[in-house]
Amino acid sequence: MGEITTNHYVVLATILFFIGTLGVLGRRGAITVLMSIELMLNAVNLVLIAGSRQWGNLEGQMVAFFVIAIAAVEAAVGLAILMAIFRAKESINLDELSTLYE
Repeated sequence: MGEITTNHYVVLATILFFIGTLGVLGRRGAITVLMSIELMLNAVNLVLIAGSRQWGNLEGQMVAFFVIAIAAVEAAVGLAILMAIFRAKESINLDELSTLYE
């Protein structure tokens, strides 16, 4: 077996990003959409870290660290918004949410 190269990481990240995109575009549940966005962010992190490894510097890893921090904040705020919507509408189905409050 050969060595794992940067191309392998990029192909894996592309597949993960594509799966995340399908999840965002094809799903109706808000929780699934948030998880798909997290998957897309992790695919970007994988490319950043693979590029950092290839070029031998830490810049990609530092940016990936900040993306992870932003993703954690996004998840917390997104779930808080979904809880507020659920309390008001008793549903978090994205097709039923044309406005925030009616």
